[in-house]
Amino acid sequence: MSVRKVPLACSVCGSHNYFVPENKKRTVRLELNKFCKRCGKVTLHKETR
Repeated sequence: MSVRKVPLACSVCGSHNYFVPENKKRTVRLELNKFCKRCGKVTLHKETR
């Protein structure tokens, strides 16, 4: 049984840069400040499904 991974998309450019394991217990979408290679700066990345 493999773990399903969901992408984190940059809120500025929409690029899918990071992937996190899906958590069924989490009810709200994950939001993290991560470095975006396309923007060249730290931006808010939101979980997409």
